Amino acid sequence: MQTVIIGSGNVAYHMAKAFTMKGIPLAQIFGRNEKELSTISKEINIPYSTETLKDADLYIICVSDNSVEEVSKIITKKDCLVAHTSGSLPKEALAGEYRKSSFYPLQTFSKSKELEYEKIPFFIETENEEDQKILFDLASQISENVMKSNHEKRKYIHLTAVFACNFVNHLFSRAKEISDSQNIPFHYFLPLIDETVGKIHEIEPKLAQTGPAVRNDIRVLQLHEQLLKDESLDIYKTMNHSIQKMYEL
Repeated sequence: MQTVIIGSGNVAYHMAKAFTMKGIPLAQIFGRNEKELSTISKEINIPYSTETLKDADLYIICVSDNSVEEVSKIITKKDCLVAHTSGSLPKEALAGEYRKSSFYPLQTFSKSKELEYEKIPFFIETENEEDQKILFDLASQISENVMKSNHEKRKYIHLTAVFACNFVNHLFSRAKEISDSQNIPFHYFLPLIDETVGKIHEIEPKLAQTGPAVRNDIRVLQLHEQLLKDESLDIYKTMNHSIQKMYEL
């Protein structure tokens, strides 16, 4: 099956790398950013183009949600399968007369970070069972965790991911701002972060909660509030209120 990946960002890079590492041939990687495409092409040894989209049986669109519809219009072939990798868009966001699908990898992607592709969950949605089997078989060559999921379910999967990943990472950034302001090396906090994340592999997150808010330690909460200002203070108050409400303190 001739497969083309469209895009040059983090997801496109890792999808192309996952495919080639698992021995799945790619006919082309296509996009607008020639510099990024050239770098990916040289590293992974696949042809690229910014001008001519190669004829293929499967096109996997790995671009931002805002660009999916526009990019999908460049595919004019009707007898093909097209999948986007968005967690929040329906397959109907694809604007063409081809067979539409979703091929959503549940992971955070950065080009500079190696990933264990076999651990990444993939969520598949197609218009018919034949295409579902095609994408299931494809994803199963990459990952040990492949599931079908309609758009309604996938919206909640993506929402959960935002809480579990994007928000948490933002808190890391805010924490580093505080440590940097006092010349405290942030790497001192990495064992704490690792232990926090490691615990929820064994303990339900709600049971693993510690800290002044769950203890209802008003003195410490007020002390911390005096040390903070602006957005960090707002975040601190909001998070503590949420913790106290969850534990009915």
